[in-house]
Amino acid sequence: MMRVVATLVAVGGLFLALLSPLTERVIFQPTRGVDLEPSQLGIAAESIFLETDDGVRIHAYFVPGGGERALLYLHGNAGNASHRLPIAARLARLGTDVLLLDYRGYGLSEGRPSEAGVYADARAGLAHLVETRGIPRARTVVFGSSLGGAVAVELAQGQPLAGVVLESTFTSVQDMARRIIGPIGRWLGGFPSVDRIGRLRAPLLFLHGDRDDIVPIALGRALFAAAPEPKTFEVLAGAGHNDIVEVGGAAYFARIGRFLDEVAP
Repeated sequence: MMRVVATLVAVGGLFLALLSPLTERVIFQPTRGVDLEPSQLGIAAESIFLETDDGVRIHAYFVPGGGERALLYLHGNAGNASHRLPIAARLARLGTDVLLLDYRGYGLSEGRPSEAGVYADARAGLAHLVETRGIPRARTVVFGSSLGGAVAVELAQGQPLAGVVLESTFTSVQDMARRIIGPIGRWLGGFPSVDRIGRLRAPLLFLHGDRDDIVPIALGRALFAAAPEPKTFEVLAGAGHNDIVEVGGAAYFARIGRFLDEVAP
C-alpha cells in the first residue's frame, strides 16, 4: 500500500511539474522584435532598457506627458509593447508620463516569460519611475490590461500608489481555465488576483466590455467584489476584449483622464 501511495504521489508530482511550463506556454504569446517604431507613428517616445532585480535586461518606451504624474502600462499576454504605442500616446495626452513596459521575452527584452518573471519586470518599471524619473509612488498610477491587470494587482499590494486601473482583468488562471476546458482546469494555477486584491491600498478603476468573450465580464465583477474601497466598475457597452479601446473611443480616454485627475491632480 505504501508503494502504491508513493507511486501515486510521484506521478502526481510529475504531472504538476509538466503542467506548469505547459501552462506558461499557453498564457504567454510574445512577439519578438519591434513591429512599430515611435517615429513611424509620429510619437515622441524614448526607447530605454531596464535591469530587473533578477538580472534580466528588459525594454520599455517612455512617453512624456508634461505632467507631474506617471502611469505604468502593463500590457496583455500577446504581441509586444510597440503594438500599444498609440494607446500610450493617447494616455500621455491626458497629462501624464507613460512607461510602456515589455515583459521578458517580448519585443526587445531578454529572457523567457514566466509568472515570477513578469512580476519582477513590473517592479523594475515602477522602480524606474520612482528612482530614475523622480516621480513619487503617490503620484503614480499602475494600469494593467488583461493579463497585465493580474501583474498590476501583484505589484500594487501594499504600495502607496495614486491609483490602479484594471482593464478586462480576471480573478485567476484557474477560474479562466475552468470556463474554457471544464473541470480539468482546476489543475491549472497562477495569477491569483482574487486572493491578492484585498491587500491593495490605492483607489481602483475597473474597465470591462460587456461583450468580452475571452475574459467574461462575470470574472471582472467577481474581482471587483473582492476589491477594497474606493473602487469603481465601468462597463463599456458593446466592447469585447481586443476592441475595448476602439469601441470606447474618446469616452474611454476621458474616463481614465477623470480618474487620473481624481487620484493625482
